[in-house]
Parts: sequence; structure tokens; C-alpha cells
Amino acid sequence: MKWNELQEQLGIRFNDIRLLEQAFTHKSYVHEHPGSKHNERLEFLGDAVLELAVSEHLFRTYPKSSEGELTKLRASIVCEPSLCAIAEQLGFGRYVRLGRGEELSNGRHRPALLADVFESFVGALYLDQGFGAVVKFLETSLFPRLGDAEAALLGDYKSRLQEFVQQHDLGAIEYRLSGELGPSHDKRFVSEVLLNGRVLGSGIGRTKKESEQQAASEALEALSGA
Repeated sequence: MKWNELQEQLGIRFNDIRLLEQAFTHKSYVHEHPGSKHNERLEFLGDAVLELAVSEHLFRTYPKSSEGELTKLRASIVCEPSLCAIAEQLGFGRYVRLGRGEELSNGRHRPALLADVFESFVGALYLDQGFGAVVKFLETSLFPRLGDAEAALLGDYKSRLQEFVQQHDLGAIEYRLSGELGPSHDKRFVSEVLLNGRVLGSGIGRTKKESEQQAASEALEALSGA
């Protein structure tokens, strides 16, 4: 019954429930239940699928970012603390099958274990339903976290633009939403940044905040090259 509960919670129905069970089976459980399969091979596969999915998303979402910037962004989101946080948010810890020793040592809440389970789940979903299903799952669980990661790693472009404009006494900055792209389930926002009423940059993002950051980045590039 717990697998039905998890699938309902995620809005995903597995064709092969055994893959889902394996994704949540720790090797300590297998030691006590011979015949079961642990999730380490799925974790290996999920890690590769996750890296590809995130790389493609970053490549398309941040067209002006360099290879180094994209690599830093990917590393900041495909890491143990990030994956553990998402696994906790999804309640994955409740469904993990553990051996008695691991259970008694609070393994259900161990960050490394939860991050591994997240990767195993991605691997299982990929085998069961393909790359598209993985991307759809990540669009609601992992990709929304990338905006904050970008601001932290690449800098807050809006703040930097404001500082540049004030430092050089260039005038007033204003942001406006100029449009929306794509279907409702995969919407992109288009924003413009204006300096004294003149459009200085534009950007596209999954949120208004992301699109404004991209617009500010373009504006900074234009001003710096002026």
C-alpha cells in the first residue's frame, strides 16, 4: 500500500513497481532479506541521468552563461545537500527499506542516504518511463531551486546593475513584464529592464525573478561594453 501512496503523492504511476521498490531499498535491508535488490545500481544510473537532465536545462535556460558558470550551477544543485533537501521535501525517508541496524542508527534521516535514494528514484523512473518522464519530474522538484542557486553563484545581477547605475549617476532603473511564452505547465516569462525609459536588456526565465535577473545581466553587459 505504501507504494500506491507514494505514487499518488508524486503523481507518477510506475509500469514496473519492482523498480520503485528497488529504488527505495538500502543494501542493509538486502542483508536481512536475501533475494531483494538494493538500489546502488539504480543510483549509479540516476546520477548520470540527473547530470544530463540538469545540464540540458541549464544550457537552454541560461544561454549567456559560460561553461564555467554552468558547471558551477550544476555542481551546486546536483550535490548531496540539495538532493537531500528535495528528498526530505518529498518525504522519501518514510518509504526507504532499511535493515534493523541502519534503522536504529537513524539512517532514515541521513543526508547521504536520502541523496542516494533521490538518484536511485531518478534511475528507476528513467528505466520505467524514459528521459522525458524524468525531466517532467525534475521540473517540479529540482529545477525551481536553480534560480536561487544562480543568484548565489553567479551574482545578483539586479543589485549589481543598480549599483553600477548609481555609481555612474546614469538615471532610473525600471523592470517590466513584456510577455509570456509556452503552455501553462511550462511557462516562460519575458522581462525588460529600462534605463530612463529606454530598454537596455531583456531576459527569459521560469519565474519573473529569473527573467529580471537575465535582463539585468544583459543590461550590465551592454553598459560595460559602452
